[in-house]
Amino acid sequence: MNAAQARLPPAVHAWAARIASLSAELPDLTGTDLPLRRAAERSLSDALAREFTAEAPTRVHIATETVGTPIGPRRVRRYRPDATEGTMPTQLFLHGGGFVSGSIDELVNDRLLAARAADAGIQVISLDYRLAPEHPYPAAVEDAIAVLDALRTHPGRYGVDASRIGIGGASAGGGIAASTVLHLRERGDHALVHQALEVPALALTPFGASAVEYARGFGLDGYERLAALYLGPDGTTTPFAAPLDAADLTGLPPTLIQVAEHDPLRDAALAYGARLIAAGVPTITEIGRGHVHGSPGLTATFEPARTWQHRVAAALRDVYHAPGAPGAPGAPGAPGAAARPA
Repeated sequence: MNAAQARLPPAVHAWAARIASLSAELPDLTGTDLPLRRAAERSLSDALAREFTAEAPTRVHIATETVGTPIGPRRVRRYRPDATEGTMPTQLFLHGGGFVSGSIDELVNDRLLAARAADAGIQVISLDYRLAPEHPYPAAVEDAIAVLDALRTHPGRYGVDASRIGIGGASAGGGIAASTVLHLRERGDHALVHQALEVPALALTPFGASAVEYARGFGLDGYERLAALYLGPDGTTTPFAAPLDAADLTGLPPTLIQVAEHDPLRDAALAYGARLIAAGVPTITEIGRGHVHGSPGLTATFEPARTWQHRVAAALRDVYHAPGAPGAPGAPGAPGAAARPA
């Protein structure tokens, strides 16, 4: 254990120790058979969620559905507070998993997103986007755009207020969400009210001091190898595959970026937030002190994780229910907001 690891909170150490003990019972975690590896990762994720993530509130209805799009049906999981009627402000959410794993069926997503829907007073629709390497970039982005288009074309079918739709994502899902927003802007689509990026993967190569200091032993070992899988064998890319590489960040929706203090992805996300502010985009960037990449989900055992989730829910509630335009003076995401501790 190095000095930086020794400074991590006890709750994070307890979680890391449990990952190690559970992983020893799942040999497929390090195997080369991708379906078996994904199944093992799901088993690990669900076991950890049962111990470390607070249960979903009972006042939220959770349903798995299919959204029809021009590129084919896409599976989603919908989180809608009970006792609500008609249409609701809605966030399309993209799960994490390093571009190659993860799903809407993970218990941790059910627990966190149901709580978010209840606390923010919004509907959350989580997308089971196509995964690399079978479906490299831009497949996941295309899925997100297709589902957003379907939600706006048929809002009544999905209980969506078409004037109040935004996007969010965690880890790889945060990077995909940011890419989606850039692609939408390029086609002249500025309708999204907000983007929320949690521990987002915004660069496809290691960036900044954090990528060196936290490269090993902080929950994201080997992430730098995922870029090749995400981009595919021919390395197909655009200026938006890695949002930090985009030359122009103007015209994007108000943004919340939450980064973990001890995360190799931290400095790229901080740089992205600074560039958004420079481009005139209403932006708030928060640094979760004591957090590693996966610890915002530890809502049963780690008070800073509960604070993290409360902050994102409060930001979404304020933006999605704002009487005026998001980013107006005094509203969360007002232009020029600096990085701040959370």
